[in-house]
Formats: sequence, C-alpha cells, structure tokens
Amino acid sequence: MGRAFECRRRAKEARWDKMSKVFPRLAKSITLAAKNGGPDPDMNPALRLAIATAKAENLPKDKIDAAIKRASGSDAVDIVENNYEGKGPHGSLFYIECATDNSNRTVGNLKTIFSKNGGQIVNSGQLDFMFNRKAVIEFAVTGEVNLEEVELELIDYGLEELEVEDGVARAIGGYSDFANLSNGIEKLGIAVTRAGLERIPTQPVELTEAQMEEVESLLEKVEDDDDVQKVFTNIG
Repeated sequence: MGRAFECRRRAKEARWDKMSKVFPRLAKSITLAAKNGGPDPDMNPALRLAIATAKAENLPKDKIDAAIKRASGSDAVDIVENNYEGKGPHGSLFYIECATDNSNRTVGNLKTIFSKNGGQIVNSGQLDFMFNRKAVIEFAVTGEVNLEEVELELIDYGLEELEVEDGVARAIGGYSDFANLSNGIEKLGIAVTRAGLERIPTQPVELTEAQMEEVESLLEKVEDDDDVQKVFTNIG
C-alpha cells in the first residue's frame, strides 16, 4: 500500500485519538441516525450501528442517550447533512461529509481552509464520480473469528470484499447493502468496532513523502472543523 498510505493512516489514527473531536462526531452520527430512522435501535439498523461504533470508541452511555434525545422532542436540534468537494495540492481530491446546524458557517470555513492551503472547494457533483460509495464495517480479528467462514456467510448478505490488516477486518459491500451486511455480521455474533458508508477512490494517487506532508496539513485542518464528520481522499 506504500509508505504514503502508512503515513496517512498513522496521522489519521493519531487525530482520531483526540477525544474532544471524536466524541462530538460520534454523538452527531447517533443524532442523525435517530432523526432519519427513529430512536429505537431495534428498529433502526443505522442507529444500532452508530451506537455500537460509539461504544467501541468509549463514548459514555449518558452521552449516547442524550444524542438520541436530541433527535426529537423538546430537546431536538436541527442538524442537517451537507457534502462538499474540494481539490488540494498535487492532484489530491477531497470529499467531505458534514453535519451542521449552520450551513453558511460550514461552507465558509471550508472555503477559507482550502484557499489558505493551496486548494479550492468546487461545485457539488464535480468529483463525486471519482469515488465509489461503499458500506464498510470493521471488526477485530480474534482467535474466535474464522475469517474463511465469515467471508462465505457474508457473501449472502452483500459482501464484496473482506480486507484484513493489523488485526482489523473490513467487510466491504455495496452502498445499498449496508443494512443487509450489518445484519449478517450481527447474526454471526461479531462485535462491530466501526461501521458506516465510505467513499473509496476509483483512481487513487501515490504521493511522495514531501507531497504527503503538504496534503496532510490541509487534511488535518479540514478534519479539525467541528462540522466535519468524515473526509475521504484519493490518496493511495
């Protein structure tokens, strides 16, 4: 996967370790899932997985409950999902998913970040075709998990590919198979550590270490914005 990939991965993991950023993003994901599919996890697979992901990241139960409550009732907040696309230095492309209560603030912040770091926000849809939207569910590979059996079982639930690296398995399926794949993993009794819809680049680019550092600087600033939930790039 290359040195650049490893550099990107280590940097990303280091940033996600900042609990002050992780917890609000997890809470927003729960609120959005509850808003879109209802507050009952048993009837809402997306909420069920958002809660499972939050628990895996050690989000306290009271914060999970509060996030669900914010989706309805007197405590409801008006959070909307907006996506933005951007071009960075050295042919890097960005697809940014946001959850915000003020879209003008969000797009203004992103335009400023890109313009100050050698990039620009482009019109919506301009880069969408450069990414395939996939369902991705991660779980730990333990001695109790037989990957061959798991792979065979999950094919019936929409599994396209099973990647394994550093003790973590990534079950990848089509965008529309997210719920089916989630249910299949649940039926196998496998504990999910992270789940969601990701955008995988169709033409990933390889960068030198120096180029990677420049792109990483922009990426870190984007991910530090409070309204940003996920950032996908075409970096290989």
